[in-house]
Amino acid sequence: MAKEEHLPLFETKKAQGRVLFRIFAASIFAGICLIWVYRVSHIPKAGEDGRFAWIGLLGAEIWFGFYWLLTQASRWNPVYRHTFKDRLSQRYENELPGVDIFVCTADASIEPPMMVMNTVLSVMAYEYPPEKLSVYLSDDGGSEITYYALMEAAEFAKHWIPYCKKYNVEPRSPAAYFVSKHGDDAVEDNHQAKDFVVIKKLYKYMENKIENAVKLGQVSDQVRSKHKGFSQWDSYSSRRDHDTILQIVIDGRDPINATDNEGCALPTLVYLAREKRPQYHHNFKAGAMNALIRVSSYISNGKLLLNVDCDMYSNNSLAIRDTLCFLMDEEKGHELAFVQFPQNFKNLTKNELYASLRVINEVEAHGVDGYGGPLYVGTGCFHRRDTLCGRKFSKDSKSDMKWDNRKREELGIHELEENTKGLASCTFEENTQWGKEMGLKYGCPVEDIITGLSIHCRGWKSVYCNPAREAFLGLAPATLPHILVQHKRWSEGNFHIFLSKYSPAWYAYGKIRLGHQLGYLRYSLWASNCLATLVYSTLPSLYLLRGTSLFPQVWFLCPYILIIYITVRYL
Repeated sequence: MAKEEHLPLFETKKAQGRVLFRIFAASIFAGICLIWVYRVSHIPKAGEDGRFAWIGLLGAEIWFGFYWLLTQASRWNPVYRHTFKDRLSQRYENELPGVDIFVCTADASIEPPMMVMNTVLSVMAYEYPPEKLSVYLSDDGGSEITYYALMEAAEFAKHWIPYCKKYNVEPRSPAAYFVSKHGDDAVEDNHQAKDFVVIKKLYKYMENKIENAVKLGQVSDQVRSKHKGFSQWDSYSSRRDHDTILQIVIDGRDPINATDNEGCALPTLVYLAREKRPQYHHNFKAGAMNALIRVSSYISNGKLLLNVDCDMYSNNSLAIRDTLCFLMDEEKGHELAFVQFPQNFKNLTKNELYASLRVINEVEAHGVDGYGGPLYVGTGCFHRRDTLCGRKFSKDSKSDMKWDNRKREELGIHELEENTKGLASCTFEENTQWGKEMGLKYGCPVEDIITGLSIHCRGWKSVYCNPAREAFLGLAPATLPHILVQHKRWSEGNFHIFLSKYSPAWYAYGKIRLGHQLGYLRYSLWASNCLATLVYSTLPSLYLLRGTSLFPQVWFLCPYILIIYITVRYL
């Protein structure tokens, strides 16, 4: 046992074939340099046809070469992580920390309540002590239908959670699980088959009730009269003008009422619609996250925070334990601020035509991890609470992730709700460091990137965890217009970071490793490729109409060289 206590909770392996890749990359760079030399040495003289176009292509090729160098930074030193969850259980099973999970939704008309509830149910059913698990639903739309759906989901959870743990169900999103079974006869065990039929009927019953409310556009008076929580909507004016609506749907502290149908404890479940006023900027998702951080610190105060988008359900019930293998490792755990899981999608089109993040997930994220950790991408990420709230890294100070046994002030549920509402008010953040040095940063469309960058610049590292079974599965844009809109928002947001005071070019200078800095710059300058691409795709064609070629005859070999490059690169 003494020997077991000294074994690490995770291991890190460097990618195989790194030397061959570096030689190959060096050969590509040599070719790029030869192209630059040729362009510079063959610039047409003043007055010759095609001079300005030639210079334009030279500028585009210089940019492409520079950007290629940036991409190599995130492919030069990839590492892969493997966790030992059995060792974690042997050492710390009774000391596992509290975990607060944030699910964010903003508009019930765009994000269907049933989809949101499947995400909520999937994270409620994690393979983790339920008394240490708290789930918070942030509803920035302030929809009473979403609140009603959460109450129905809470009732269904009393049957769903014990079913998942009894039969070790994966995935633990009900909708995804039932689809994977393709009918009642897909369950081989007779006893489970009976339970499967029952749980599926209960799910359909819940689904019908929620869908009926969605179709009506309101909750019936009969339902409203049964649940006093709906009275909080009496002063509701609109989704942009209402008081804080906070309801502890399941109070995990209550050993009598907060139990499933088998008498086991249920996780805490909280609904929050933060206060909105037209005269106050609400800061979008970053503002919602910061309100959740404050509210949860008063209700459950878990040391570990997970945030997921409402369409990104849990696909791996052991993801929390994977995370804790990193953060509770005795040797390196104290250096890590967050653990980022990849964004994977269940609805990718054939050949992953749209929205594929395969190169990022399988290559570049592992590469950036080798320099200090992946970027924070806004979902599927576990944070230490104190680092997300602005704590700086210190080698002498180690953050304890173990369960806090100290008893907190015991308040009644109604008193607790009333005392907590002020933390989600519009005016709470005035004259504070929230949005600046605490919580997620404001002022950028991709606030998650600059938040992660600031954490890295305070001395912390992060870890990229990409287990064999995907930790989260979401919905990707499935049409060209949708993916173009998403890419436009991402590229504009990242370029906005480059032009801001948080630019990796100067804000991160000297604070993180050069390879890490270049990894951030690779995404910040993504949008800039459009100018060079426009030049390179239009000028040669226009000048060919005039009978002027901007390429030497020998360049007819380029397509064949490209085929060889792709073959070597991906086989």
